[in-house]
Amino acid sequence: MVATIIIASITFIAITCSILFFPHITFKRIRIDTYWIIALLGALVLLLANLAPINVVAEEINSNHSINPLKILVLFFSMTAMSIFLDETGLFKYLANKSTKFAKNNQFLLLILLYLLTSILTIFTSNDIVILTLTPFICFFCKNTKVNPIPYLVAEFAAANTWSMILIIGNPTNIYLATSAGITFIDYIKVMALPTVMAGLIELGLILLIFMKPLKEAINVIEEEYHIESKVDLIIGATHLLVCLVFLIISSYINFEMWLIALICASSLFLFIIVWRLISRRHWDYLYDSVKRLPYELIPFVISMFVIVTALNYQGVSSEIAKLLNNSNTIFSYGLSSFLASNVINNIPMSILFSNFPSSLEGTNYLRAIYATIIGSNIGAFLTPLGALAGIMFSNLTYKYGIKYGFRRFTKYGVIISIPTLLTSLLFLMIVL
Repeated sequence: MVATIIIASITFIAITCSILFFPHITFKRIRIDTYWIIALLGALVLLLANLAPINVVAEEINSNHSINPLKILVLFFSMTAMSIFLDETGLFKYLANKSTKFAKNNQFLLLILLYLLTSILTIFTSNDIVILTLTPFICFFCKNTKVNPIPYLVAEFAAANTWSMILIIGNPTNIYLATSAGITFIDYIKVMALPTVMAGLIELGLILLIFMKPLKEAINVIEEEYHIESKVDLIIGATHLLVCLVFLIISSYINFEMWLIALICASSLFLFIIVWRLISRRHWDYLYDSVKRLPYELIPFVISMFVIVTALNYQGVSSEIAKLLNNSNTIFSYGLSSFLASNVINNIPMSILFSNFPSSLEGTNYLRAIYATIIGSNIGAFLTPLGALAGIMFSNLTYKYGIKYGFRRFTKYGVIISIPTLLTSLLFLMIVL
């Protein structure tokens, strides 16, 4: 047990250090993220030392239960592929452009519209995709209009990592934790709707209050038209995503697994696009770029973290940690600990690790622990940039565009906004459950 704890701890610390100090390595002009390489090395050490027996790991990976990491990866990648394709059509940028024109020179209205846009897009697509798309737009827009970009960046990142809680598909951590607990699409919404809405309202109020002074300044919005290049691509992409969402909602009633629904819809989307390209002889950029932008590094990362967690379970470490968390108030013990742990080992490893802790709990207490961990994994993402991979990508983008929004500034606003938002969502989760 001690050896497993030491290897896992070193791996988690090394992943954190890599994100902070050496996030990438370059090999023959190819940039490679380091976090998944470190996770892979940690998993290999555990396998070679037989601390995570290969037959046990293989049995878990090949199992037919909902926590199977391969099913979870298929669900996540299928939903991400459809979201990225919609982004490639220009939908997100088009909506952002329309929002800025509608707000005219009122910064309060502009920030509220941006917050709402981010929230809506996050609900129906993915928080990571929204952050990657809207962050460059915000940086570019603020630089051109000479306004302070910080209120808009804070609002965007907070909204994306709060409203991602409302649906299972909003965040990879939701997918992992909810499916591991056998929670259906509909049951998830029933529980998470109220905590998410109330957390979002508190959060928006705090942001408007914090940035009241800079938002009072008038701006001159540059009138710039932005058009969707191919409406056919947009219609095909949006239709597939909507159909997928409908079938995910009724999946438990038709006895069809969510990962299979998402895979069929994503495959159908790309098949339609290929046929449309062959008929219309249009360029293949959308398709090529969509495939290119998929976060392939998450495959070895998630599987490696799954191996590490399997080792912790096999050696009895998880059960010892669970004893500390499985007290009379599971909502706050799991909510607060997952919130903090996300910023120590990142929210994906945290979710894989925490998914096993409530196994000794039953009924409502078990569900409280799972949902509280989901809340912690989402809101923990904007306490510090280490809370989620989205935070690392976000920080890289702001640095690239010359915005002074480093670790200290990120954490300053993160503490002020995330803690009241977390407590609000946990309180309303307690009311719902």
